[in-house]
Amino acid sequence: MDYTSYAQTNVQRPGYNEGLRTYMLSVFQNMGIALVITALVAMFTASSPALMNAIFSTPLQWLVMLAPLGMVFFLSAKIMSMSVSGARMALWSFAALMGLSLSSMSIYYTSESIAKVFFITASLFGSMAIYGHTTKRDLSGMGSFLMMGVIGIFIASLANMFFQSSALGNVLSYVGVVVFTLLTAYDVQMLKSVYYQMGATGSNEIAQKTSIYGALNLYMDFINLFIFLLRIFGVRRS
Repeated sequence: MDYTSYAQTNVQRPGYNEGLRTYMLSVFQNMGIALVITALVAMFTASSPALMNAIFSTPLQWLVMLAPLGMVFFLSAKIMSMSVSGARMALWSFAALMGLSLSSMSIYYTSESIAKVFFITASLFGSMAIYGHTTKRDLSGMGSFLMMGVIGIFIASLANMFFQSSALGNVLSYVGVVVFTLLTAYDVQMLKSVYYQMGATGSNEIAQKTSIYGALNLYMDFINLFIFLLRIFGVRRS
């Protein structure tokens, strides 16, 4: 389906505009709550030396670091078959796990640089989200290219865990910033397209689940963008 042209034919309908506003607000509310949970869990964990030592000085660190990866695959496959409340709780549980994992960043980077990079990420993400929401340009053609980029980054990152190449790590960081910056605009526009595709035939439950699924996608865009920017601009502890 040509989502963009479909959306443009409905843009003048007041009900659709108000419905779209409510729908997108729900997406960003769910995403925002997930980010707050992640930040609070990460800060609480990082502030407790005993907890940090119990997690990251034992084999438990692998469970904490790999559990979010497994859960995001599970959520992507099952979130639309859950109840609305179950999907929302699953998203927030995933955000808490991600907070535990990201608390390890405090071992390598100063608190000031983490805070600075967070605001850089928020500014860049916000700018691209606005662009994706307002642009008349059809971004759907970037989808295949961006997904290939995500898969390539994932495979190369796994390989670099064994090679430990700083040069490859730097290249992956810059490529990751480009890919997830563009993916933010793409995902926002696709969320609009899904809304217009549902139109008046979409039930309230489906719309809520779709908004939670969209929040998961945008949350992952934000987190990955933050991680790659931190690798570039973060100040390492001496």
